[in-house]
Amino acid sequence: MQIVQLLLSLGAAFSAGRLASPGRSAAAALGALPATPLPAAAPRLADGAARRGVRASAFVRGGARMSSAPAAEKETYQFEAEVSRVMDIIVNSLYSNKDIFLRELISNASDACDKRRFLGLTDEAAAGGGEEMCIRVKVDKAARTITIEDQGVGMTRDELRKNLGTIAQSGTRKFVEALKVKPSDGSSNLIGQFGVGFYSAFLVADQVALVTRAAGGEQLRWQSSDDKSGAYTIEPDSSEPIAGPSGSRVILHLKEEADEYLDEYKLRSLLQTYSEFISFPVQLWAERTEYEQVPDESAEPPAEGGLPRMKTVPKTTADWERVNKAKPIWMRAPADVGQAEYAEFYKAAFKAWDEPLKVAHFSMEGQVEFRCLLFVPTSLPYELSQDMFSQAEAGAVRLYVKRVFISDKFSDKILPRWLSFMRTLIDSEDLPLNVSRELLQKSRVLSIVAKRVVRKALDLLQELAADEAAYAPFYEQFGKYIKVGLIEDRDNKDEVLKLARFSSSRAAVQAARAGAPRADVPADALTSLDAYVGRMAEGQKQIYYISGSSRAALEGSPVLEGLSAKGWEVLYALDSVDEIALQGIGKFHDLPVVDAAKRDADMGESSEEERAAADAAAVQLEPTLAFLKEALGSKVDKIELSRRLRSSPAAIVQPSWGMSPSMERFMRAQAVALGQEEQLAGMGGGASTAILELNAKHPVVAKLRELVDTEREAAATRDYAQLLYEVAAVTSGYEIADPGAFARRITTLMADGVEMAPVEAAAAPAAAPAAAPAAEPAAAPATEPATPVTPVEVVE
Repeated sequence: MQIVQLLLSLGAAFSAGRLASPGRSAAAALGALPATPLPAAAPRLADGAARRGVRASAFVRGGARMSSAPAAEKETYQFEAEVSRVMDIIVNSLYSNKDIFLRELISNASDACDKRRFLGLTDEAAAGGGEEMCIRVKVDKAARTITIEDQGVGMTRDELRKNLGTIAQSGTRKFVEALKVKPSDGSSNLIGQFGVGFYSAFLVADQVALVTRAAGGEQLRWQSSDDKSGAYTIEPDSSEPIAGPSGSRVILHLKEEADEYLDEYKLRSLLQTYSEFISFPVQLWAERTEYEQVPDESAEPPAEGGLPRMKTVPKTTADWERVNKAKPIWMRAPADVGQAEYAEFYKAAFKAWDEPLKVAHFSMEGQVEFRCLLFVPTSLPYELSQDMFSQAEAGAVRLYVKRVFISDKFSDKILPRWLSFMRTLIDSEDLPLNVSRELLQKSRVLSIVAKRVVRKALDLLQELAADEAAYAPFYEQFGKYIKVGLIEDRDNKDEVLKLARFSSSRAAVQAARAGAPRADVPADALTSLDAYVGRMAEGQKQIYYISGSSRAALEGSPVLEGLSAKGWEVLYALDSVDEIALQGIGKFHDLPVVDAAKRDADMGESSEEERAAADAAAVQLEPTLAFLKEALGSKVDKIELSRRLRSSPAAIVQPSWGMSPSMERFMRAQAVALGQEEQLAGMGGGASTAILELNAKHPVVAKLRELVDTEREAAATRDYAQLLYEVAAVTSGYEIADPGAFARRITTLMADGVEMAPVEAAAAPAAAPAAAPAAEPAAAPATEPATPVTPVEVVE
């Protein structure tokens, strides 16, 4: 029972990565597990194993050692492990992707070549004849084998037993420790550290052989058993000699379900994915079919002087083909890399077709070391054009460890979501990977790398934003990501805000000030908040925005009439992301950022005359307001006289905590999509919080006052009140509940031929520019455009 518990703990330890510490033996790793004393019969397990033909070393480090003290005294034990079970855990639990086996074996071969190169600096025997070392991969479909051969340092019998016979024993790590040199002295190219990479071969192979020869030594063969017992043999080898003075040849006898790895195209793809930037040439034995013209022997002989009839026949040849031709340009100094090289690398590494708009190439040294390439795409990557964040993490960040590709699925751990449109490559040996090098674990090191990369990305984008002409096409494609950054990245909010651009009423305001449209200010020109503040008119104390479905709808909104008359610019939030981003800003340069369609938006100072006139109008219209509230019922929460209206009779606004019509539509659509409509209740918005504002000087309001005074109970008076509300709703961006009734009321009004006198508007302050001509009333943001309302002339 205790053995079963031990194996369960061992499986948990592998899953948690406790057997993954660099340079630790399995015994040391098992020591990290909770100690459970074994019964006195435990030593007999090893003896029994020996009698069954299993080496004593099959039990970790000699099995359990027991003190000879009496049973009543404290006793010390060491954990034991069933090797076959440990191998099963490694094969089936440690790795989640079978493709990893080739990466691990190529990395081992690269380490072996690096060791030989390093030792060759002082040992001529290790250096050999000075030929270029390479790594070769060959498939034998008939024998169902894959062979990976290197011309590295090779291994002796003792090294085979220690490195391959002991799980979690890293020969590479011990090599580095034995040298006791700084990474800059040449050992930094060594990749392995956990001592389990070799065993990834058993992901696809049921039997593995390794033929090896160290410099000046005999050629040996290490062979795993084929009965899953965990045993292996070491013996002299008389097969094909290893090329060069030393090297190793790994032969994988594939499992039945691993047929896909016998395909040359599959292996080429894996080599180019994981080992494209290995320091040594990686060669694949590849067949190539060519076609040549030969005489057709079955054809009739040609006439005298004629040419023989020819036919095309295939000719298949095979040879070694190098698959890792690309160079790791991030390892070079930025000054030595040209723009054409960056562009070529970007297209190859990220499968892109466009040129990079901007590139950052940098490194960090010290406690954490890494190299990085950052690319700003010119065009939106195809995968993001389908869904803004669909598979955003896949491919955005490519992580390498000493030029060996690890994964492109760590984007969310390196970059915030709003930067997922950028293409990033990071090469570091300091990032905390798990044993299989498939998972990136959270740590202080990861936080340092992420902050540095994000800081560099912000710098790169701010350089681009300095040139508005170059930034405009970029922002057209990627602006929505910047706005998401405003919403989600609170740590970098101020920096992201410098990158944000918004539509605004700038063109109309500046045209009104100049008396004519300005050619240098397009109607759809975007603005930063810094530029907006620089253009603010005297007396303006807030930054205004309004949300809507289109620029045309917002330009005709009645809630902006007062601001437009003063020459105050308003930002346009043309989608829900704009509105959420602007809401989240709060203040900019100590200026509140407010929704112009909210009741408490500052409309500027009023003169004494204006305040007196407003008080008088409130008294005169009190019965009218009461009638409207009775007639409209729950359609509105309040009815008030307005300070913002000039040419329109009425508008609908919200209290400071209410939802705009655009946000209400967005929330409703989201709730319906998620089946959560009931959660909209009480959120604020629509009829529950709507405030109907009236223009006391408008003839429509005057007409309603007259009807209330003389025909209060008439159906026509109530229809008139309903029509006033519906026109206000449509022009303020709301949808009306009964478009048919609205159309009938409009038709009746047209048939009656109601005539309206010009409205007398309050005079604008002397310092303010002349009000712009009233814009065409906005269409309702519903599916069909609303019936336009005839504008009323403004008399100054």
